[in-house]
Amino acid sequence: MKIDHLVVTCADLDTGTAAVSETLGVPLQTGGKHPLMGTHNRLLSLGDAYLEVIAIDPDAPAPDRPRWFDLDNRSGAPALTNWVASAADMDRAVAEAPMGMGEVHDLSRGDLAWRMAIPPSGALPFDGVLPALLQWRGARAQDGLEPQGCKIKRLILTHPRMGDIQAAWPDLARTDSVVLEVGQRPEIAAEIVTPTGLKVLRGGLA
Repeated sequence: MKIDHLVVTCADLDTGTAAVSETLGVPLQTGGKHPLMGTHNRLLSLGDAYLEVIAIDPDAPAPDRPRWFDLDNRSGAPALTNWVASAADMDRAVAEAPMGMGEVHDLSRGDLAWRMAIPPSGALPFDGVLPALLQWRGARAQDGLEPQGCKIKRLILTHPRMGDIQAAWPDLARTDSVVLEVGQRPEIAAEIVTPTGLKVLRGGLA
């Protein structure tokens, strides 16, 4: 299991894109639409990973299920609220992960196809500190992105019940660049190397 991408959620895609671009000092690329979820996104290369800014698409029909990343309940400033880990064996990864990771769905957008575990409620366990699980089927989204000189240095996961998380999912502590910490409130923070120095993405970007 390794970091596939970071997820910045927001109520409005343009606002979220501007917040990330201002924080990191680099532009984002056009992403696409997700008809199954009624969302759209913009993307940024992070080397072997990437960053996704995602919001509800106001022009898309509402889905017949809760949207991923708990977007139906999203309000406030853009924030780094989730992350996605890639697995070589999706079925095994879901079986070994804590309960509540969701059912595996087959998804696609343009030339991209992947399998992803999505909780029925849209919200990931432990306040979103645990990653969504994904397995690409062929080309990956990051493979087609223009390099911007950015890469993840550390992904810091903080939760008051970090001991329970580690006991439930030992593989999490063995994920490259992931740091687990005990703290008073759940938080995801990403240290990102950029052309203008080290920057930090976390909850509340604007």
